[in-house]
Amino acid sequence: MREIAINRTIHQGADTMARLDEYPQPSVAVDTAVLTLEPNGGDLLVLQVPRPNERGWALPGTFMHVDELLEQAVHRSLRDKAGVTGLRPRQLHVFDAIDRDDRGRVLSVAHMAVVPLAALDERFADRTRLMPVSRPGRMWRDHEAIIDAAVARLRAKYAEYPDPDRLAGETFTLSDLRRVHEAVAGEPIPRDAFARRLTRRGLIEPTGETTEGSRGRPAEVYRRQGSPMRR
Repeated sequence: MREIAINRTIHQGADTMARLDEYPQPSVAVDTAVLTLEPNGGDLLVLQVPRPNERGWALPGTFMHVDELLEQAVHRSLRDKAGVTGLRPRQLHVFDAIDRDDRGRVLSVAHMAVVPLAALDERFADRTRLMPVSRPGRMWRDHEAIIDAAVARLRAKYAEYPDPDRLAGETFTLSDLRRVHEAVAGEPIPRDAFARRLTRRGLIEPTGETTEGSRGRPAEVYRRQGSPMRR
């Protein structure tokens, strides 16, 4: 009797597994918002690639293959679509609107990466462009929403810690650091209030060195203290 019960359980399990094929299986895509800054703390920029055979631009992305991980698909899309390697994107959000793609049911596991402009030196110059996040141009489907989500995540990080992505380098003047934070925030930041907040919270410390400031006066050089919160 026990053998019969075991066989029945095995057959029931096989039937359950077989029924998985009866469910429609959505495609899984990855799209990555790569953010960087213009030189000297200008606009916050996003990397874009042209849509093949269509008007408009998109974030670098691709469909995930059945034999690869999400991370591998992300790196493949950045390499093949934009000529970019060596980044460390992190997952941002899953975009799963029913009608987000008229080709069928497609989920996008969106990622983001924040890098200095020099990290994109090897990108395909003739097949990519960098656009301000506030004026991304004509974007494909919900890619502008992905950009907005990436910028919101970035601003939340920068509200807590001074330049956690090292866009200003390991050491910096207060003016350099403020320009980076203004670019991320998309608005001016009062100079004195910015300096007081960082120094009173013990988030930065002087290195004991100085450099020539924008007005020809020596400017004190700082470095970060502690570690940024991982997200």
